[in-house]
Amino acid sequence: MTHAPAAPLPRTYEVKTFGCQMNVHDSERLSGLLDDAGYSAAPEGEQADIVVFNTCAVRENADNRLYGNLGQLRETKERRPGMQIAVGGCMAQKDRDTIVRRAPYVDVVFGTHNMGSLPVLLERARHNHEAQVEIKESLEVFPSTLPTKRESTHSGWVSISVGCNNTCTFCIVPALRGKEKDRRPGDILAEVEALAAQGVIEVTLLGQNVNSYGAEFRDRGAFAKLLRAVGAVQGIERVRFTSPHPAAFSADVIDAMAETPTVMPQLHMPLQSGSDAVLKAMRRSYRTSRFMRILDAVRERIPQAAITTDIIVGFPGETEEDFEGTLDIVRRARFSQAFTFQYSIRPGTPAATMPDQLPKAVVQERFERLTALQDEISWGLNRELVGTEAEVLITGAADARHGRMPGRARDNRLVHVIAQGAAAGARPGDIVTTSVTEAKPYFLIADAPAALRRTPSGDAWDLAQAASCGTGAGVGAPGATVLGMPTIRVGA
Repeated sequence: MTHAPAAPLPRTYEVKTFGCQMNVHDSERLSGLLDDAGYSAAPEGEQADIVVFNTCAVRENADNRLYGNLGQLRETKERRPGMQIAVGGCMAQKDRDTIVRRAPYVDVVFGTHNMGSLPVLLERARHNHEAQVEIKESLEVFPSTLPTKRESTHSGWVSISVGCNNTCTFCIVPALRGKEKDRRPGDILAEVEALAAQGVIEVTLLGQNVNSYGAEFRDRGAFAKLLRAVGAVQGIERVRFTSPHPAAFSADVIDAMAETPTVMPQLHMPLQSGSDAVLKAMRRSYRTSRFMRILDAVRERIPQAAITTDIIVGFPGETEEDFEGTLDIVRRARFSQAFTFQYSIRPGTPAATMPDQLPKAVVQERFERLTALQDEISWGLNRELVGTEAEVLITGAADARHGRMPGRARDNRLVHVIAQGAAAGARPGDIVTTSVTEAKPYFLIADAPAALRRTPSGDAWDLAQAASCGTGAGVGAPGATVLGMPTIRVGA
């Protein structure tokens, strides 16, 4: 009796992501493309046949980080015939052929505008036995039409636009991602509705500058209308967005935030500098007085809002007086958290060739003063929350050391909830209502008795666990690939 030869196992892949939320969502699309092409995700801890780097080009160490990671894979690839390495994202868009010259063992280089070409480029590189470098100068297709492999059953990224029309002198993103392109509102709502049908209860609207959404089809109020419409989608309990720009942030958006119960009391508003002179040099089209008026208006309408920000320390020409201005704004603004960065030269940006580049020691000293101040403010704000109630969306399993589950409060603060009593039955995606018992600078602890509300997201997580055990799969399982915009379950 003869036996048919066993079918070859699919080649495996791993996508390594560097950078912002845009890149995280882009990596979900790259994984979806590879799944759709017949590849499978490599089991955790196993070396993949294909390694894809989705890169960032914003900070100075981006180059070193990429080439360091590539160098670590060189010997692995030499030992594994047929292994392939691909580099995409902003660094690939910027460096192009340079990547293959510096790392000749890379098989594929693709840019921000042609993610959908990855499977074809991998196959072409394998067939031709030579590297494939393909960079497009404009968007081929809106990325949200590509297959997407969602990593979460409870939260989903939803792109509303790509690219940016601003010309900040420190930023290379517009050169790499192009001019802003807006999705039509109906397409966005269809994606949100489909996510809700899969059990997702939280969506984050993504764009380089979300509050300029609608400029392409000449509707200045489009983003506020979109917030209200997304907030009204049945099944969606939490709506967030990132990132806005102070110059275009308007009162109608604040009204939409305050009047739409599902829009969360959280705002990320990038400051960049507390000096008007530095803001002018950065080509940021607002000044500190406008920035503070926005914060005052938000807090008047949404008193419980947690406001976070981005700050760059050591921009060319920044004086001690300029930096003191930043410290003053930080004290007055009382951010719940600040993402602080030391300025680094990015070739191709106007700031890279500006005079008065600051010595590293000066930038480091200022950076340490700023982070110390922000740590103090964050801790103080968190201590004010001890004893208050928190509605927490559970995002992971309990850790073995402390027996606490990570989750996010409505204002997006990280909360670690004790997995005891009713909360012990919480699944990722379920909602736990509890009390804050302890505060740390960047997270809260809730060891109090809690109430549990099971959600469709938790049910989707159960389906995902069953699928991983081979007992069936659901549409909402993390790792399930959906073609283009997510499919809607029959009967949903």
